[in-house]
Amino acid sequence: MRLSNATLSDLPECVARPRYDRTSLTPGIVHIGVGNFHRAHQAWYLHRLMQDGRALDWGIIGAGVRPYDAEVREKLLAQDCLSTLIELAPSGPSAEVVGSMIDYVPIEAGNGALIRAMTDPAIRIVALTVTEGGYYIDPVTKGFDASHPDIVHDAANPDAPRTAFGAMVAALRRRREQGTGPFTGQCCDNLQGNGTILRQTVVSLARLSDPDLADWIDATCSFPNAMVDCIVPATGPKEIAAARAFGIDDASPVTHENFRQWVIEDDFCVGRPDWDRAGATFSTDVDDYETMKIRILNAGHQVIANPGEILSVETIADCMAHPLIGRFFHKVQMDEIVPYVSAVPGMTPESYVDLIERRFANAAIVDTTRRVAFDGSSRHTGFVLPIVRDGLAAGASVDGLSLVEALWARMCTGMREDGSTIAPNDPHWASLVTAAKTAKDRPCAWLEQRQFYGDLVDAAPFVATFERWLAMIWAEGCETALRAYLEG
Repeated sequence: MRLSNATLSDLPECVARPRYDRTSLTPGIVHIGVGNFHRAHQAWYLHRLMQDGRALDWGIIGAGVRPYDAEVREKLLAQDCLSTLIELAPSGPSAEVVGSMIDYVPIEAGNGALIRAMTDPAIRIVALTVTEGGYYIDPVTKGFDASHPDIVHDAANPDAPRTAFGAMVAALRRRREQGTGPFTGQCCDNLQGNGTILRQTVVSLARLSDPDLADWIDATCSFPNAMVDCIVPATGPKEIAAARAFGIDDASPVTHENFRQWVIEDDFCVGRPDWDRAGATFSTDVDDYETMKIRILNAGHQVIANPGEILSVETIADCMAHPLIGRFFHKVQMDEIVPYVSAVPGMTPESYVDLIERRFANAAIVDTTRRVAFDGSSRHTGFVLPIVRDGLAAGASVDGLSLVEALWARMCTGMREDGSTIAPNDPHWASLVTAAKTAKDRPCAWLEQRQFYGDLVDAAPFVATFERWLAMIWAEGCETALRAYLEG
């Protein structure tokens, strides 16, 4: 059954579907970056409210700013912006069709259609999932990177921007001129203080071309911090086949684990849906939730994905089942990460490690090691290295985390231990490969990438353990190094 509004009533009874009249939905949110995660997470929470007859004036308009977004748009518009979500619980899969997205703006140079969509007074929230590395942050200082070519372009061409943030600034300029007022900018990416970072990017970019507008945005717009969580694999032939097994012909279905979490700071300048009625949590302590998740789950992904790639272990569940990698995850977590994580209501860091181990071990989630290892230059700097800094400041061991970094360096040579090639998997892949190959004979060359490591190259305890581990990995292999750490 080809997925569309016209075929919803004909879907198999086992497939949940919208109970609301989708023709009555009106827009309230523009979401930039309509990937699998957004459709399995934020769009699902809104869909759940709509199932209860709520938030019908908060329909999502999808958007993107890169050429590859056009393919996603074409697929979704062809099926009336409906998405099949397949939950992969250990007990078996289930399917649900989500209908909270109602349109998708054209992808075009200068982003005129996106700017017009965000200028509409009905739009009260502009949300983004554009990956951790997409916010133009200096990886060492964490400040705004005004020197990036995209930012230089947008500052010089504010009415025809290249970036999502330039489009937001252009729309806010028009809203101020027309008296429409501000909107809330809502970051849904895995960044510590993600709303604060989004504010930094938007306000800093505006200031390059219009300081008065920057002050207005800073004073009137809201940028709530939030923690988002759900493991959502990439879509390929297997996922399309899974949808067809439910009788649905969906060109872009989404599979996901049977777990979601969304903790949000309640700071919305022109209203919001009641997401808490669908299971989200509004909290004044987002930072603690966020730190727990980013350090244990996101940093934990990097702990296991790099040795997994080196050893040709294809999925995260397989990494957890590996006799060394799974134990490596647990020991690094308990010894070197948990001490720098605070408890949140109802969850200790130790309990959260147990939860993440169960989630990562779910064999029904075919989450590839390659996907998790993607963009290590953002994920190591954002998730792992802050913990290294905390450990060094406390005078504690960073032995395991040094090994994590050595494994990343080994992975970035682009060659697994079985001789197979690791395809480019980072925006900075070429320079990473060069540094990694140099580090084979001179390990410190890897840490001399100050754009990632900053002054950590001057931290003698970290440097010494890193050099020891990388030398061992090259001399005796990844498994020997893992075993030495576990037995040490």
